[in-house]
Amino acid sequence: MDEKLLKPYDPKNTEERIYKLWEDSGFFNPDNLPGERDKAFTIVMPPPNANGDLHAGHTLFITLEDIMTRYKRMQGYKALWIPGADHAGFETQVVYEKKLEKEGRSRFGMDPEDLYKEILDFTLFNKKNMENQVRSMGASCDWSREKFTLDPDVVEKTQKAFIKMWKDGLAYRGKRTINWCFKHQTSLSEVETESTEEVSPFYYFKYGPFEIGTVRPETKFADKYVVMHPEDARYKKYTHGQKLTVEWINGPIEATVIKDAVVDMEFGTGVMTITPWHSQVDYELAKKYNLDTEQIIGWDGKLLPVAGEFAGIKIKEARPKIVEKLKEKGLLIKVDGNYKNVIKKCYKCATVIEPQIKDQWFVKMEPLAKMALDSVDRGEIKFIPDNYEKIFRYWMENNIDWNISRQIVWGINIPAWFRDDEVVASIEKPDGGGWIKDTDTFDTWFSSGQWPLMVTDFPEGKDFNTYYPTDVMETGHDLIFKWVPRMVIFGLYLGGKAPFHTVYLHGLVNDAKGKKMSKSKGNVVNPLTLTDKFGTDALRMALIVGNTPGTDLALQEDKVKAYKNFANKMWNATRFVLENTKDFTLPENAEYDEEDKKTDEELKELVKEITAEMDEYKFYLVAEKLYHYFWHSFADIIIERSKKKIIENRNADSAKALLLNQLNTLVVALHPFMPFITEEIWSMIPHHENKQKNLLIIQSWPK
Repeated sequence: MDEKLLKPYDPKNTEERIYKLWEDSGFFNPDNLPGERDKAFTIVMPPPNANGDLHAGHTLFITLEDIMTRYKRMQGYKALWIPGADHAGFETQVVYEKKLEKEGRSRFGMDPEDLYKEILDFTLFNKKNMENQVRSMGASCDWSREKFTLDPDVVEKTQKAFIKMWKDGLAYRGKRTINWCFKHQTSLSEVETESTEEVSPFYYFKYGPFEIGTVRPETKFADKYVVMHPEDARYKKYTHGQKLTVEWINGPIEATVIKDAVVDMEFGTGVMTITPWHSQVDYELAKKYNLDTEQIIGWDGKLLPVAGEFAGIKIKEARPKIVEKLKEKGLLIKVDGNYKNVIKKCYKCATVIEPQIKDQWFVKMEPLAKMALDSVDRGEIKFIPDNYEKIFRYWMENNIDWNISRQIVWGINIPAWFRDDEVVASIEKPDGGGWIKDTDTFDTWFSSGQWPLMVTDFPEGKDFNTYYPTDVMETGHDLIFKWVPRMVIFGLYLGGKAPFHTVYLHGLVNDAKGKKMSKSKGNVVNPLTLTDKFGTDALRMALIVGNTPGTDLALQEDKVKAYKNFANKMWNATRFVLENTKDFTLPENAEYDEEDKKTDEELKELVKEITAEMDEYKFYLVAEKLYHYFWHSFADIIIERSKKKIIENRNADSAKALLLNQLNTLVVALHPFMPFITEEIWSMIPHHENKQKNLLIIQSWPK
């Protein structure tokens, strides 16, 4: 018996050694796997942001994807799990800007190249650290195929995809209302904003003969168009284009009547003034009737000179002062202090988003969204849980054109050039003089949306033909409207096929009370602290057992501790079995007595059951069933019963064969869930006569 078994199981002295054994074996690379493997199984790792440590959500996806990969590898597939890291564009720049703030610096005023270099060094340092943390979780991914979203070939392919979209008429440059974050001085896409319902004062003002309402009086300085429904009988006497002089914030202005059905006659007084620069609805009206547009709020969130005495003041400070002035002029009618409205905020800093008109690059979503919906209609993509298909469809059916321009330095440059009114998408500078390079970078989802293509060497690489489309995209349910749709549309548009067959969505990992983890709340659970205390296998089991797809999980330390106890139970059971079978050679086909034969059949039935559940991605059930069988059937009943037979020398060979075969089977079946301790135990178990011992990672799944 191995001397290690004489001591308690120690994850700290086992896991690093075992992982090195796996990595040195080369078996993470499907090209090195033994035997005939005709079918491929591919998972692409959602590339963690290379800007900090792994968090609990990372450890969940690593565990789930490793379970899938190890299971398929043991089933004889060419199992490939491709790792990667994401430069994470805006998110990483936000993280780095916080670092600059602590140092008393700001990105504004810094040389862009210097800032880029600083963030690159920061990211590469974190990337290396993060990769080692992924290893520590037991991830059996093929590191020889690892990709980074800023690898030169990824940058080139991302830019070429944009140029193709521009040539195909799917990418265009134009003025539209965009989401502007004052704090970070960049535009954001819809999925980079969060909407919250808040109670705000709703102000009613006298505007000449009309009564108008607004929650944002700070945008009203240049409101010189008053709009009403053409069929509203209350305003029948006013005609479209009619001019009126009205007293307003900074004195009298000439107002023009606009009649349009866009107005809801049932809301308020049925009259509104418009601010085209700061509202998409208003901007569309302005384009429709060729009306003036004027910017009221600057890119820094302060009022512009059009605001007169309020120029240079931040919106929040200016609002009550503007209301007070209107009140003094007798133009404030009333205030509703309980008006509920939806406020859109930056998802990283919670700054209130200001709609602004800006020349940006957009992707036409309608034709691409139709491709994605058609693919789902054809049954090419399955969602787990299936209710997320409805969410996917909603976002594809209610699409708006995607703003892909970011005014930040950290990311992949948009390959575009400007000269007067000309715009050209090209990596190289066009011929002739006067061309100016676009300084914007791509929305990070533009590059990561092409991830399944990039990591399989689209379009010419041999991996593309073998491993694309991939089998499973396993990711957080919060990415169903962010990342998943973009991968689908790019996969179909560029690769001709949906990039994966199955989308498996896990829930968020919350604290022990089910609350979302937050640094500000001080309730962040560091998974590496838990693995250091209880072992990686224990954390993996705690993350999986009872965790159904799409459901948020409360991570409790007591639960992790319980599976540490289970690992100890496995270790002690192994010691007992090996102590009591040390002089026994396990035959290829063991002969059992009736009692042991029945027990052997029971385990075979369990294996059939859990194999079907593994194929259905019900890992939460399989892990629990194996836990209960090992502890309550094998350790508590079978071992005790067999011990008696061996001591009494009654059908002892049957008992010994059963013990070894049960231990073999259970260790193999538990391997995808608890890879470290099972690999260690496997190395100590005597195997069937004439059977070559090899690493557990490449053993066949039990039948």
